[in-house]
Amino acid sequence: MDSGEVFSFKAKNEEEIILRPVEEKDAEDIIKHVEAILKAGRYLQKEEPRSLQEEIQFIHDVKRLGNMYTAVEREGKVVGIARVLRGELAMKKHTGVFRTWIHPSSQGIGIGKEVMNYTLRWGKKNNLHKLWLTVFSGNEKATMVYSKAGFIIEGKQRDQVYIDKRYEDEIYMAYFFH
Repeated sequence: MDSGEVFSFKAKNEEEIILRPVEEKDAEDIIKHVEAILKAGRYLQKEEPRSLQEEIQFIHDVKRLGNMYTAVEREGKVVGIARVLRGELAMKKHTGVFRTWIHPSSQGIGIGKEVMNYTLRWGKKNNLHKLWLTVFSGNEKATMVYSKAGFIIEGKQRDQVYIDKRYEDEIYMAYFFH
């Protein structure tokens, strides 16, 4: 299975952005940005970044299992990631869970749309039937991006998270390839 291809495009600000498989050397950038997003944000589903050794091991595990772990490179630095982890059980291998983040300083210049297209190409090339994700109801921008890409809402868990002193739903969305 192919873990990904290298793809470059011009962002809305005319900068070249590269999407490519994550490499071991990217671990420090990833950890640094996850820390910043956790401090500033509200939509990353983790409470602390992996250690350097944990991130390096995760990168190796993703490659070994034939999953997708893509770096969003801008000016030589990783400013975001996208990943698809296939179902681990034989009965779920036709599915993949999608997770992504882009550092706030790199949002709003068209990267998200290209990451989504790249991910959907990977899913199709790797014979996925279904790509699924979850998004919090307060993250309307992400929900709109996913809907425009062809994801449908499959359901939601009401009041699933407590963020900024209020409850939000967790929305389950899916993209079907066939």
